[in-house]
Amino acid sequence: MRKLQSQGVHHITLTGADRRTSIDFWEGVLGMPFVFEQPNLDNPAESHLYFDPGDGRLITIFTNEERQGDGDRTPTEPGCVHHLAFAISAATFAQTVERLDERGIHHSGVKDRGFMDSIYFKDPLGLLIELAAYRFVPPHGFTHADVLLAAHRIRVARGDYNIDTVHLADAIEELSGRRESLSDDG
Repeated sequence: MRKLQSQGVHHITLTGADRRTSIDFWEGVLGMPFVFEQPNLDNPAESHLYFDPGDGRLITIFTNEERQGDGDRTPTEPGCVHHLAFAISAATFAQTVERLDERGIHHSGVKDRGFMDSIYFKDPLGLLIELAAYRFVPPHGFTHADVLLAAHRIRVARGDYNIDTVHLADAIEELSGRRESLSDDG
């Protein structure tokens, strides 16, 4: 059978509380520009807010002025969203703890994930948010996924537990070696 080939995430829509809570968090805390608003075309009692997470795609929020936020953790049963992760630069990541602390936002502290660093906190409605910074830059012409696929193969071949910086460095060298060179050392 033929596949319906995805070309990336188009948008993610979340159910929010009121308009102000959504704007304050998504733009005010996470710096995602509020790009437009229109009615929820399937529910006239709600508004539909659109935010740019930094790559030109969209995070959208359904709001209703009658809904109040509840900071309890959102459900994590099968079929539920566990968390949303957003990419940030290493420079921004270095400031994340300080900036979350300044706002009084409780967080996990920095988590070492081998190939990236992460920090977790909840949005005003209890959804777990992750901010993640890769520890590598892919070689020109390759994506983060290309490097991670190569690093995974290297890790598995070596019997290592998880991807770490040595696997990333070796994967980057392998991918970079696919480019042609006139040198005898190429």
